[in-house]
Amino acid sequence: MASSCGEKRVMVLAMDAHEHSNYALEWTLDHFFTPFGAEAPFNLVIINAKPSPPPAVSMAGPGFLGSEIFPAVEMQLKLNADQISEKAKQICASKSVGEVTVEVAEGDARNVLCDAVERHRASVLVLGSHGYGAIKRAVLGSVSDHCARHARCSVMIVKKPKIRN
Repeated sequence: MASSCGEKRVMVLAMDAHEHSNYALEWTLDHFFTPFGAEAPFNLVIINAKPSPPPAVSMAGPGFLGSEIFPAVEMQLKLNADQISEKAKQICASKSVGEVTVEVAEGDARNVLCDAVERHRASVLVLGSHGYGAIKRAVLGSVSDHCARHARCSVMIVKKPKIRN
């Protein structure tokens, strides 16, 4: 949280490879950063939750294909995380927002984001919405639902408007 010394509050934004994350970042920059320039009310921390390699890849053991696949899977996950981080930096630069922290943390996005909120003492967590319906959310689980219940700050879910014909 912000201190009484005029220190800015922290906003954590979840970023992944999906278009809804790009939209959430652009929307957030347009509403909370670009109009204010250097006087923006928040410090922005962008978090990408890099998934851990699936257990089946590492459980194959010596002499199995898993020992050859694990490094390749790990390298691809790192490459994906690097691309997401670069995309976030590009979007910020395109909106003339330069003071941004971009972090990658390995693990389940729900836990990574709630941990980031704690670590940075964030006052707001921003997530993009996939736009799943209730049934799909119930089956797949929802990062935004989890964070709305468990994050120790306000949670803002940015939904991209649907284009009507």
